Amino acid sequence: MAAGYEYGRHLVRQTAMTHVESPPPSVLPGYVSKTDMVAALIRQLIITGELPAGKQLRQRDLAQRFHVSQTPVREALRRLESEGLVVGDTHRGFTVVEPDDGPVEENFQIRAALESLGASLAAHKIDADGIGRLRDLNDQMRALGDDDSRYADLNREFHFMVYEHAGSPLLLSLMRLLWASLHGGPPMSRTHAESARQHDEILDALSAGDAAAAAARTHQHIMSAAPATGR
Repeated sequence: MAAGYEYGRHLVRQTAMTHVESPPPSVLPGYVSKTDMVAALIRQLIITGELPAGKQLRQRDLAQRFHVSQTPVREALRRLESEGLVVGDTHRGFTVVEPDDGPVEENFQIRAALESLGASLAAHKIDADGIGRLRDLNDQMRALGDDDSRYADLNREFHFMVYEHAGSPLLLSLMRLLWASLHGGPPMSRTHAESARQHDEILDALSAGDAAAAAARTHQHIMSAAPATGR
């Protein structure tokens, strides 16, 4: 199960976290508005890093890409500006915000708290099939070299699968915003083998239905990757 977007009661899933080509709105039933759709798509492009920090966002180009007029694009960008993901300028238009160490450190702390909660909830709800898919993803990550760019997509899919098994739409929405603020996902400060080992410990706790252990191991996993700021 990969991360996706929610439109009304429908979930449009994306397993390939590479180039996002949006279909016309008519083939995405259930979304609330074109603005909602465009905001979700741009937000996901920021999360995956396809729209990197500092990238100028041209409304005409985005409108053509998403097969909509410039009006919902402009409204979506204003919404994303209120979320802190883009910044508007009278002369330059909108650009993806540049992160700084302070907010990144805070986001790791918030992410650790929320993802720990998610792991705790998932421990009571995840089934053997879910555990099996998570283990498969983790084995794929373990086999990759530390410079393999595929790791980021697999890691994102792993974590969002845990969020989804928590069964909380609100938590899932909050985690999408947090990953977006980290521009392409959390930076890695450890080897893939060490990260996979920590995933194993989380999976063991989830498999045993041990909510407290799942939460504690998840918190340690997230904070051990937080960048050192010297503060």
